[in-house]
Amino acid sequence: MTSSLPPGLLPEGLSDRLPAAAEASARLTRDVLDTVAAHGYGRVMPPMAEFEETLTRRLQSAGAEDLLRVVDPISQRTLALRPDMTAQVGRIAATRLARAPRPLRLCYAGPVMRLRADQLHPERERMQIGAELVGSDSVSAAVEIVNMAIEALQSAGVPGITIDFTLPDLVDVLGDGPLPVAAEAREALRDRLDAKDAGAVAALGQGAAAYLPLIAVTGPFHAAMDKLEAIDAGPAKGAIASRIAGLRAIAKPIGWDITLTLDPTERHGFEYQSWFGFSIFAEGFIGEIGRGGSYAIQRDDGSMEPAMGFSLYPDPLIDAGFGRSEEKRLFLPLGHDADRARVLRGEGWVTVAALSDGDDGRALGCGHWLRDSEPAAY
Repeated sequence: MTSSLPPGLLPEGLSDRLPAAAEASARLTRDVLDTVAAHGYGRVMPPMAEFEETLTRRLQSAGAEDLLRVVDPISQRTLALRPDMTAQVGRIAATRLARAPRPLRLCYAGPVMRLRADQLHPERERMQIGAELVGSDSVSAAVEIVNMAIEALQSAGVPGITIDFTLPDLVDVLGDGPLPVAAEAREALRDRLDAKDAGAVAALGQGAAAYLPLIAVTGPFHAAMDKLEAIDAGPAKGAIASRIAGLRAIAKPIGWDITLTLDPTERHGFEYQSWFGFSIFAEGFIGEIGRGGSYAIQRDDGSMEPAMGFSLYPDPLIDAGFGRSEEKRLFLPLGHDADRARVLRGEGWVTVAALSDGDDGRALGCGHWLRDSEPAAY
């Protein structure tokens, strides 16, 4: 028994973008890439698929369980569609551009594919746009990355931006120092702090109760920083003073119109980040639209190279209309002046030429038509 799929049916989590949305996606991507390119970031374009073993070796933000796999008929090896482009940029930096001067500034844009969706992000294919600064994870690098991410979103017309800072290695720093916690208990402690579950933290024992004050260190940036500084001056004994100073320095140049918050024990999505991480939110949208921070890239000799970067996932912005613009569409009747039409296109008009006497400019989305060599409204 055979069955045929409806001609317009697509796999779950995949969708078409029709002309208006596709153009909005291209325009928003271009706005972001033009912004980072103006800061000296060169664009790279890694392939959609790589050998599975090569890709999984460098995947940090996504695990092997996120991979959609196929068999390459030529090499007979398993290929994997990328679930994240950051790993590919890391590969390029560590191999093809291993001898390029540092800091190395790279940017990218393209679709990524995950094996499964989740309730917050039901789409399996998403656009990812980002920038990576390889060779430094300093405060200065963080200042550049955070402010460039904000500038890129503002250039795309996104209002109501919130930056939420976190310290991904906070438990390790304190656990190795003034607030000892056994290594085998730290993952559970991170999870419970991330969930803000005070009872579960206290129940861990092994010194975990000393971390309870960190649950209250969340919210508006300056008030939360005061609480964090009080902890550092008390039980933390100055162990996180450098990180606090770094956060202050990163926040200082950010404009007053950007909302800043702090959640130093936020862990979800920052499993591979080192000392610094941040999430990006926009007013009116559920969930983050991007994230970034410091991490390390593995060179082929096994050594680790520091890096800093951010990734944006703009599909919710595109669906909400960001990147769209009103086009001046001009209908060109049969026998029109081609030279005049060329001049008008140079002035910003989108021209739609008649192919037969039956073509209707208004039905084709045009608000004007060419009459006596000049645009005239219908």
